[in-house]
Amino acid sequence: SGFRFIGPRAETIRLMGNKVSAIEAMKKAGVPTVPGSDGPLTDDDQRTLEIARRIGYPVMIKAASGGGGRGMQVVHTEASLLKAIQITQSEARNAFGDPTVYLEKFLEAPRHVEVQVLADMHGNVIHLGDRDCSMQRRNQKVIEEAPAPNVNPESRERTLKACVDACKEIGYVGAGTFEFLYQDGEFYFIEMNTRVQVEHPVSEMVTGVDIVREQLRVASGLPLQYTQDEIHISGHAMECRINAEDPKTFVPSPGKVKHFHAPGGYGVRVDSHLYSGYTVPPFYDSLVAKLITWGDDREIARRRMKNALDELVVEGIKTNQPLHRKLVRDGGFKQVDFTIHYLEKLIRE
Repeated sequence: SGFRFIGPRAETIRLMGNKVSAIEAMKKAGVPTVPGSDGPLTDDDQRTLEIARRIGYPVMIKAASGGGGRGMQVVHTEASLLKAIQITQSEARNAFGDPTVYLEKFLEAPRHVEVQVLADMHGNVIHLGDRDCSMQRRNQKVIEEAPAPNVNPESRERTLKACVDACKEIGYVGAGTFEFLYQDGEFYFIEMNTRVQVEHPVSEMVTGVDIVREQLRVASGLPLQYTQDEIHISGHAMECRINAEDPKTFVPSPGKVKHFHAPGGYGVRVDSHLYSGYTVPPFYDSLVAKLITWGDDREIARRRMKNALDELVVEGIKTNQPLHRKLVRDGGFKQVDFTIHYLEKLIRE
């Protein structure tokens, strides 16, 4: 057709798009994974109950083809397991066209840490360090930062190397992200995103690598411009996802933007399509802007984000800007005293 797809090969997307096959591939490549069912659940209820006992409660039922925070359910007791599996299978069938589910150990106090990778068609693979995406609401990321703070350095280095090795093992090409749960100083693989992600700017800000540019070069058949030895993490970056939604009820808020003013200054970046007079349609995702700040360290990046959020003006529609202003001032966030459940608890309070 004359068109070149910017991304991995179709078979790689299929492999990593199904969480069961992705976990199997990662185990073979030496990437640490969450204890689980080691494959899809069957119609054998007794087998399922035995698997859950081996893993230990609480367990998480997950849709093999799921994503975006859907197709997941936590089960705390054996009595409710089988019914919960039926419900999750039904949701998975309706949402993804695939009722396949599997079990994982539910980690009760993890953080969400992910690794950015780049690979070309010539066998070259590099990582751009890690990111923390633990600030989530309903499994949707709200704030991301790089590098992930307060992470065990030995565990980090092992995991970064394992991600690079895994890319070589599966013949990965393009930009991708390995997502992990991080608890008690250890990483546990949960899934891989075979694409560039919303939060990629924080990795760009601390490495100086233009990830989208590298994607285009790779798709053109060119080798990566960088070797791993040339990648250095400098400073700290944060990103706030600005959504067109009510900051308290989170109901989408489409409509006309009467006035838009983007913050600026050293270490501040805004990725957005908004402008004064633009109408936010009701048909798509509510994300309307990404506000990114960089600093020599995390505290400087946080203070710059606090100021940038105060400078940002979006009139005519509601946004979650007030929630972000609260978060960057929050004591738990400032002290890195949080897990993936922290924001939900903060909202309830």
